[in-house]
Amino acid sequence: MVKIPTELKSEYPFHSNFLKIKNNNYHYIDEGTGDVLLMLHGNPTWSFFYRNLGKFFSKNYRVIVPDHMGCGLSDKPQDFNYTLNEHISNIEVLVKTLNLTNITLIVHDWGGAIGMGLATRHPELIRKIVVMNTAAFISTVIPKRINILRNPIGEWAIRMFNGFAYPATFMSTTKKLSPLIKKGFILPYHDFHSRIATAKFVQDIPMSTNHPSYKVLETIEKNLSVLQMPILLLWGEKDFCFDTTFLKRWQDIFPKATTHLLPNAGHYLLEDELDQATIHIDNFLKTN
Repeated sequence: MVKIPTELKSEYPFHSNFLKIKNNNYHYIDEGTGDVLLMLHGNPTWSFFYRNLGKFFSKNYRVIVPDHMGCGLSDKPQDFNYTLNEHISNIEVLVKTLNLTNITLIVHDWGGAIGMGLATRHPELIRKIVVMNTAAFISTVIPKRINILRNPIGEWAIRMFNGFAYPATFMSTTKKLSPLIKKGFILPYHDFHSRIATAKFVQDIPMSTNHPSYKVLETIEKNLSVLQMPILLLWGEKDFCFDTTFLKRWQDIFPKATTHLLPNAGHYLLEDELDQATIHIDNFLKTN
């Protein structure tokens, strides 16, 4: 089991909680009291991505941040079905177990598809949504540097050399991360065994109709129209992966959504423009 080293405890001071799912430990943080903020990370991050939002918002809200199976402090089973549908099902188990309602959903990267899977299946549980640099719809666009990792050679590169989580620490930001924060991001992904989910997430990007997650994502896309609650689109404009063409797609789907651009932020927008992102989210929570 991954342990938080002393030097990172001020960055990530949270108590760990675990839920048993299919004989595997599913890690989540559960801090504060009040209305629920459920934050879902993407690949190759973990709940560490939301550490600063967790520290800030847990003063007035109940902040829940799971680590998807295979990520962060969750178990990393080698025989797990690492697919979109499975990750959505895990979130459903967590929400049901904790009896969560009136949820503000905050999503980023793969957390978008997973979170929108939850929201479209259970819209009655969702009060508001914050969407950050993500997609939850079919797209034919994928950066070459990611697409090249979707084959068996790519999996080998990710699992042998951390060829996804480590490059993300300098490719996903416009500001240079400190050695300590880089250490935090790659902490759970320290060997071949522990990098299985980062590789499987890349393979699970459905770029063709015969992909096993294509129908799941297509169904989510078709059902996005049921989401009539307030939505905030918060976007780092210098994202090499989810560029503003994805934002435009979200605006077409949710024409009443509030949009705030972060012109100097990359994919890890909470690292590049934390203060502005926090202000926009805080104002959204208070005014809707």
